[in-house]
Amino acid sequence: MKYYPKTKRWAGLLMTFAGMMSLVAQDPAIKPFIDDTQPGWRALGAEDFADVNSASDTWSWKKGVLHCTGQPLSVLRTTQTYENFEMVVEWSHQKPAGNSGVFVWVTPESIQRLTQAGKPGLPDGIEVQILDHAYTDRVKASGGKTDWFGTNGDVFPVRVKMTPFPPVSPNGQRSFPRKHLAKGHGEWNHYYIRAINGEERLWVNGEEVSGG
Repeated sequence: MKYYPKTKRWAGLLMTFAGMMSLVAQDPAIKPFIDDTQPGWRALGAEDFADVNSASDTWSWKKGVLHCTGQPLSVLRTTQTYENFEMVVEWSHQKPAGNSGVFVWVTPESIQRLTQAGKPGLPDGIEVQILDHAYTDRVKASGGKTDWFGTNGDVFPVRVKMTPFPPVSPNGQRSFPRKHLAKGHGEWNHYYIRAINGEERLWVNGEEVSGG
């Protein structure tokens, strides 16, 4: 994962990054469609994050790029808390069926629980999913259903409340993307996340697609 976020207007809660399968970065090929060089934006690096429940080698920074092995299922959190923010993330799965995500407005209680337990797990919050298209094939091959998730930028609550923007998943919990714009493993994707006053919106490769 190339972690290339910039944030502004900070206060409040936590952002968390979850790694579930192999994510390895090369040089990004996507040029941000917003001008994040303006005043109020800043790049975040290794010093801005802390481990929650990962192994010592799960997350690593190389030349400003965040890498994740995906083992174990765990999270990295920001050291500072954020409530209203805008954020850019450039990411790439380097293996088929990669599964990860960005959690926003994470509850401090869930972070504390994961830290104390020191075991694999995810926090409570709103997940912006980072899922490779090949994940669908993997689920189908195992006989599972695939109508409840998408691979182009789902946004959904994890043990918290959220009213998803349409279209929604069959159970009404997930905001499905209005367009399928994400690129597959080995290619770079650009996420622009805008989380303001309790409303989260996601742009994938330049177009707004989902939120709640």
